[in-house]
Amino acid sequence: MPLSRAGQPQGLLPWMLPSLCAALSAVMLLILSGLFFAFPCRWLVQNGEWVYPVILGPLFVLTFCCLIALNGSDPGTLHQGSNELDPMMMPVVWVNHRAFHLQWCPKCRFHRPPRTHHCPRCNICVEDFDHHSRWVNNCVGHRNYRLYLLLVLSLCLYTLAVLVACVTVLVRTTHLPYGLDKIITIGVAVPAAGFLVPLFVLLLIKAWSVSKAERSHEGKYQYLYVKNPFDLGCARNWCFTIFAPRGPKYMAEAVGLQRAVGPDWVPMQTLHSVPGPGARPHAQTQGLYTPGRAPPGSRDPADLQEATLNLELSV
Repeated sequence: MPLSRAGQPQGLLPWMLPSLCAALSAVMLLILSGLFFAFPCRWLVQNGEWVYPVILGPLFVLTFCCLIALNGSDPGTLHQGSNELDPMMMPVVWVNHRAFHLQWCPKCRFHRPPRTHHCPRCNICVEDFDHHSRWVNNCVGHRNYRLYLLLVLSLCLYTLAVLVACVTVLVRTTHLPYGLDKIITIGVAVPAAGFLVPLFVLLLIKAWSVSKAERSHEGKYQYLYVKNPFDLGCARNWCFTIFAPRGPKYMAEAVGLQRAVGPDWVPMQTLHSVPGPGARPHAQTQGLYTPGRAPPGSRDPADLQEATLNLELSV
């Protein structure tokens, strides 16, 4: 059950409403698909058109499995920190010659890595946060972003194939009077046509975002006047999104994101944070990221393997 801002469990109604949206999307997919396979697809099979069920059957299974898997997937949740961490610290990491101040999350109690955002609906910090999807009642982040892209792609192809099959049935039955088969075919084709346009628009937007290494949460004008430090080029962005390893889950509290500053961090000049009302100015030494080693909270494989090895040795 989601937690409130005060850390207490929410009531039953705020917990059920987001779940109803996710359940509605799955029920709509099942109902429309059931009507399609029972009437238009059956008519096509009876008339020798076996290519439609051969194509649409696997597409439906893929789409439904992606929808269910995305609903329960881990978007890249970062575990909660400790009260011993100092919120007045201002750590800095460098990404392609651009400095990022690690912002303090007062709810999760740690400094958020770049592109990490606290989702107010799920009350968690998500690594490489893109957006919160109401239709799956889950966040889309580093660990399930490619699954989200696969869902949008398969849903577009499946909806298009359903619409083509329904139009084929209607064209071939124009000389026949209206019956149950034709009425249900129209009832399936209309919502399929209505969903197809926004789905393809969403697919184009996501394809553009991957090509530019952008995220929906960052806003349209985030990198209008400055170069995006996460942009590796169109081809490399796609390869990184599809084939890059996701890394271990951070839900285990032993995999620490906030580690002590060691020799891999080079001291930098002192920055003065903005003090609160009645508080004395507090200065904290920054750290610069040394090339070849990842800062705490990044996804560098060598750093994560070292943390995992230390965990196994301690156990």
